[in-house]
Amino acid sequence: MKIPSSATRALLAATACLSASISMPALAGPEEQAAQMHSRLTGVKPSVGVLTEMAEHIANGNATSAAQLAMENDSFYNVTLKNLVTPWTNRDGDNFAPLNDYTATVIGMVRDDVDFREILSGDIIYTGASGLGLPAYNNANNDHYEALEAAGYPLQTTLERQAQSSVTGLPSDATAGVMTTRGGAKAFFYAGTNRAMFRFTLMNHLCRDLEQVHDTSRPPDRIRQDVSRSPGGDSRVFQNNCIGCHSGMDPMAQAFAYYNYEYDVENDPTGEDGRLDYNRSGDTDPTTGTRVQAKNHINSATFPYGFVIPDDKWDNYWREGPNLHLGWSEALPGTGNGAKSMGQELANSQAFAQCQVTKVFEQVCLRAPEDSTDRNRISSITDSFTSNGYKLKQVYADTAVYCAGE
Repeated sequence: MKIPSSATRALLAATACLSASISMPALAGPEEQAAQMHSRLTGVKPSVGVLTEMAEHIANGNATSAAQLAMENDSFYNVTLKNLVTPWTNRDGDNFAPLNDYTATVIGMVRDDVDFREILSGDIIYTGASGLGLPAYNNANNDHYEALEAAGYPLQTTLERQAQSSVTGLPSDATAGVMTTRGGAKAFFYAGTNRAMFRFTLMNHLCRDLEQVHDTSRPPDRIRQDVSRSPGGDSRVFQNNCIGCHSGMDPMAQAFAYYNYEYDVENDPTGEDGRLDYNRSGDTDPTTGTRVQAKNHINSATFPYGFVIPDDKWDNYWREGPNLHLGWSEALPGTGNGAKSMGQELANSQAFAQCQVTKVFEQVCLRAPEDSTDRNRISSITDSFTSNGYKLKQVYADTAVYCAGE
């Protein structure tokens, strides 16, 4: 007997539903969540004992404790954190660059739950602990950190916090976290006009490149002499393009007026043996006749009527206009002298906090935020980050809990 067409359709629908229910994976259980959480946070599988303990935490409704247990693995520091930070330390975003004082300092700060805002302002540096047989820290080479990495020491236990000023000899008020480490200086004070330090700090720590903060409505009064006002003979290019970046960047980058990275251009063109140079109070640069480094006055004939840097006073012109949405702190004045206070300005913005959380989210969840649920979770983790001492390790834990079981 032939089955009626309506019954056929019902039978097919029922079969399809049954098939879907069979093939649809069940929600990951505690052990599966623990295994994935450990893998995402460390890149390695947990031991049976750790897996069991993490699963028990998750089953008891305490997934955060499970994440914290996973982060006790050395690979969280030697692999996960190093992979996060290393691209920040060079212009190419090279993930395989050697360990240096920039990288080690960030890793140590995360380990010790240091307020992460100090990454751009603190008198802080991490070195290998004494007694490891490492070459001494040297302002003119990276031997100390390359030996630390080559020996395979666990960074979780062998990094030692010190005052940057006591290690490098910089005055304490001239230290500005990773910006004034040797690694930071080699990458971003190398040659040029020190604008690179500002641009890459903006990219790495506020997740914004200059195109994303482009604003032609700011006054151009602090744009330096080396920027043509009529590139290619067309002043419209300056008015509609150049001014959009330089009107905000140049007043901020002025904070670096006394810094340079010195190296032997002829015999060491990549600056492997160079060192950070800082003009202290009372120093006079023979080219500028002031404390300002000569590099800040290069190409002065391009537009002689442009701004001539007299000191390291910076101002944040982006506190007005469209870049107000970066969330500048009302507790800060938006102006100051030197890299330390300018670093505080950047690190106290809402964009800074959200940038750190988003980077961790993408690393741990292995994807960019996709929908409103992801964005809302990033927002809540960011709120927790800013209200609980800017501890990045907690951001990792919160993110791992959110992505567990995906």
